[in-house]
Amino acid sequence: MNKRIFATAIAALGLLSMTAQTSISQYVDSLRAYRHYLDTAKTARPTLSAYNRYQLFAPTTFFHSVSNQKLSMSLPAMSAEDQEVNATLMNLYLNNPDLVESTETGLHDAGAVKEQIMSPIRHEVKYVEKTVSVPQEVEDAPVDVVVEKPNFWTIKGDYYLQFLQNYVSGNWYKGGESNYAMVASGVLEANYNNKQKVKWDNKLEAKLGFQTSRADSIHSLKSSEDLLRLTSKFGLQATKHWYYTLNVLAYTQFMRGYKNNDIFTYSDFMSPFNLNISIGMNYDVSWFDKKLTGSIQLSPLAYNFRYVDRLSLSKTFGLDEGHHTLSNFGSMTTIDLTWKFSDNISWKTRLYGFTAYDRAEIEWENTFTFKFNKYISSNLFLYPRFDDATSRDDKHGYWQFKEYASLGFNYTF
Repeated sequence: MNKRIFATAIAALGLLSMTAQTSISQYVDSLRAYRHYLDTAKTARPTLSAYNRYQLFAPTTFFHSVSNQKLSMSLPAMSAEDQEVNATLMNLYLNNPDLVESTETGLHDAGAVKEQIMSPIRHEVKYVEKTVSVPQEVEDAPVDVVVEKPNFWTIKGDYYLQFLQNYVSGNWYKGGESNYAMVASGVLEANYNNKQKVKWDNKLEAKLGFQTSRADSIHSLKSSEDLLRLTSKFGLQATKHWYYTLNVLAYTQFMRGYKNNDIFTYSDFMSPFNLNISIGMNYDVSWFDKKLTGSIQLSPLAYNFRYVDRLSLSKTFGLDEGHHTLSNFGSMTTIDLTWKFSDNISWKTRLYGFTAYDRAEIEWENTFTFKFNKYISSNLFLYPRFDDATSRDDKHGYWQFKEYASLGFNYTF
């Protein structure tokens, strides 16, 4: 049995060897036939130089050799294949110049092809030992922190000292007399505004003037202007410009008041003294680009107290004879404005009115200021007044009027 199997295997191996030999012989014959085909094709096809291959298959470029070969007759002979390539490129240059992307000059300017880096670049790395950072101790240094409290107060003032001189000769055809006069005025304001609906305005006014008169043989010097007045106004904001206000107004004078060649005292310190307390509304004025500023006070409820120290003047100022005081309830209005026409011309006006329903008192003070420079100015003062509590004059009735013009020193801060 084993012998038969062995003999069968030997026969199969012989048959397989013959089949393999036949396949190898056929494959070698095929290679020889393909080599002959390649040799025949290589001999039959046109031969192109490497430069001509580059010209055909590189991005479209204008080569100088193409145009030189076409225009010159002294160049060496070229193969038919190179001439065909040049003719093809020239046809492209002439018929489709928009396809030409670069020139041979541009290629030369770009330079030769850079050698590629074939090996990786290795950097030298220096290893250092890792150090543990030690935190620095922060030294405690004392720091002074100053927190300034906001200042809601505004302080300002206005002062002037002015003079007036008038000379009239003894034979002046219209008569008259020579005199000298001076007037000093000071206004100090301290106003509080916390920008949170609370305002408190305070104004202290003092004005004193003197004059001389040759016709007065009794008094060598008399007062022409005399005022001491305090105004205090506390307000709580109602709207943007309106405030609920409590207003206090107090005023009197410094010196005794005389008339020419008369020893009688017509007014004095605390004779009279007026105190007005009122409740109402105040409107802050800011018109014409803030050139006209000030306030308008409307008080439907006002209390007026008048005190006269000299009993001889009681009746002159509307009091019962022999009485020092007089009280009235009524209403009060005050308009206090400043209109700055220009840097050198301004107008300050104050209109004050009080009515006790049985009497009325109106004062209208007007001061026109003309500034020549920072320190020199001229003032024109007009002051009409109405008071039906005084004795009626045959010529002017209850109206009174004062006016003066002056020139002198002025200072504002």
